[in-house]
Amino acid sequence: MNVENTKSQMRKGMLEYCVLLLLQREASYASDIIARLKVADLIVVEGTLYPLLTRLKNDGLLTYEWRESTQGPPRKYYALTSSGMSFLEALDSVWNELVYTVDHLKNK
Repeated sequence: MNVENTKSQMRKGMLEYCVLLLLQREASYASDIIARLKVADLIVVEGTLYPLLTRLKNDGLLTYEWRESTQGPPRKYYALTSSGMSFLEALDSVWNELVYTVDHLKNK
């Protein structure tokens, strides 16, 4: 059995939720999102994050705005829309159910 493959699949399943959690706190640009995920030991590369951000934007869950940067070209900052906030609240509920189920099974 390959634990790393299963671990990778589990992380992919959580990535959308984790990105939305980060953007709930404040609007962020992609490199900042990657850095904050890395601090939480969720390693993500740009090639994974950008398509996810685009899909979430196309689904109406995110919006973005260009902001000037003192360290180079303007940056695209992503933020949750009201639909994104509602979706995140639903995911919170799903996450809590999953945690309950796993904890229940582990402790039985």
